[in-house]
Amino acid sequence: MSTYTINGVTLALIRGNIVEVEADAIVNAANAALAGGGGVDGAIHRAGGPSIMQECRKIGGCPTGGAVVTTAGKLRAKYIFHAVGPISGHHKDQASLLASAYQSCLDLAEQYHSKRIAFPSLSTGAYGYPVMQAAPIALETVMAHIKKPTSLQQVMFVLFSHDVYAAYDQALTKLLGQ
Repeated sequence: MSTYTINGVTLALIRGNIVEVEADAIVNAANAALAGGGGVDGAIHRAGGPSIMQECRKIGGCPTGGAVVTTAGKLRAKYIFHAVGPISGHHKDQASLLASAYQSCLDLAEQYHSKRIAFPSLSTGAYGYPVMQAAPIALETVMAHIKKPTSLQQVMFVLFSHDVYAAYDQALTKLLGQ
């Protein structure tokens, strides 16, 4: 685990399973249909229970680059922010769509007065976005947000594999000029 403080907000990189994290909001790497799936999406739905999918069905969908909110079911969070990142090679402006997916979650965090939010690495699993390109986009978006006045006190990136954690750690070290 690595932690840094930016403008009074703790930014943490954690190697672990996002469904085990306690936060006000946990971000789900969702698909545009909000139909569930594998990876982070499947893990969140399995751990959180069927009420999350019931809410997703009522919402119906979410555009790429956006995010929608549901309750968190059985997870140790108040909310799930279902973010839809771009599919690598499928969208022309995939970098801006990826940044938008993170920013949409940060905007929801402010709207719902969240103090702690946990992100996975959006779009880098089944959607194939190269993690070495995705990590700086994710971190830059979050860092720009927490440099402004915010309700957030802690932003966590909960990264499942050693390789993804290492990519985020390397990108953050570079961004912080260390």
